[in-house]
Amino acid sequence: MDADDPHANPSGSMVPNSDAAAAFAGDGVAAVDLFCGIGGLSYGLASAGVEVVAGIDVDGSCKFPFEANVSGAQFIERDVRDVTAEDLSNLWSEGATRLLAGCAPCQPFSSYRKDVRPSNDNRWELLNEFGRLVEETQPEFVTTENVPRIESKAVFAEFVAMLEDLGYSVDSSVRRCTDYGVPQNRRRLVLVASQLGNAAVPEGSQCGRPPKTVRQAIGGLPAIEAGGAHETDTVHRSRGLSALNRQRMEASKPGGTWHDWNAELRAACHRRASGAAFKNVYARMRWDQPSPTITTYFHNFGAGRFGHPEQHRTISLREAAILQGFPGDYQFAPEGDTPPLTTLGRHIGNAVPPPLGEAIGRGFLSSLAKVGTQ
Repeated sequence: MDADDPHANPSGSMVPNSDAAAAFAGDGVAAVDLFCGIGGLSYGLASAGVEVVAGIDVDGSCKFPFEANVSGAQFIERDVRDVTAEDLSNLWSEGATRLLAGCAPCQPFSSYRKDVRPSNDNRWELLNEFGRLVEETQPEFVTTENVPRIESKAVFAEFVAMLEDLGYSVDSSVRRCTDYGVPQNRRRLVLVASQLGNAAVPEGSQCGRPPKTVRQAIGGLPAIEAGGAHETDTVHRSRGLSALNRQRMEASKPGGTWHDWNAELRAACHRRASGAAFKNVYARMRWDQPSPTITTYFHNFGAGRFGHPEQHRTISLREAAILQGFPGDYQFAPEGDTPPLTTLGRHIGNAVPPPLGEAIGRGFLSSLAKVGTQ
């Protein structure tokens, strides 16, 4: 990193981006994004007009995509357990309307881990750490999102109770990402809280309209081979297939299941009664529908309905990102670099869809504008 870069922060110290924060002090919203990842939520907030001051995440591989796409924000590599109220106060400029976002890792509560108790995964405590920082700093606005399953857990109820005890207006609900223009059947629990009036989870602009489809989202991307990449976009690349999986892919129909295959192509688990019901694996997407939920394993043909509707391969990293709502030119790696497939796949699958973040940001700005007219 250039020593003259205003975002340069080799020590990991929390130095405020004073110019950006000052520009929004008093008449806008300044946000700090905990668990920021590659910047899905922050990019959406910034698109709405929120000034994202900083993103904090324990995974340093998120630094480039976060800073390359979230203009003016600095990335801080830090475990949230080590973040203090003073750290955050140094990031927000005096007089700013503060937003603290904290979308803690969802894996402990994911429905894909039905046999794993959340209490056995130490990441579930991260929501409590987020709550600690809210309690210590009491920003004007707070938001978080997670898998719907967390809504029934004690840790979430305790978080909401804490906010209400502090005087926040709190609203939460499970929303479909298709309602926000995301071409993906993803459902998320969204929470917003405000000290400046009634909080309300924003409606999506696509609510009540036909959802965006896979074809509309990625139908125009150039064809590539399994295991290959496009010559001008190293992110538009897919995982290779074994000879057997290549045969399975060729035998798969859009929207179909492995029941469409000849018997010799079926996996041993599918021949057992316990595996017969798992039909949404080793399967292709359909052009005329939204994609299934993009998980961190979307590059694996056997992990879900992640086969391209037409080409004999799984969807590429770029296609998965677009199906998550990222723009087609989002920078995930320096020009010419080839990011590790599994690492970037995990980041994309874990990301908050930017259009959802944009709607949340617009909601907070609208709330602030109403306060200003009272």
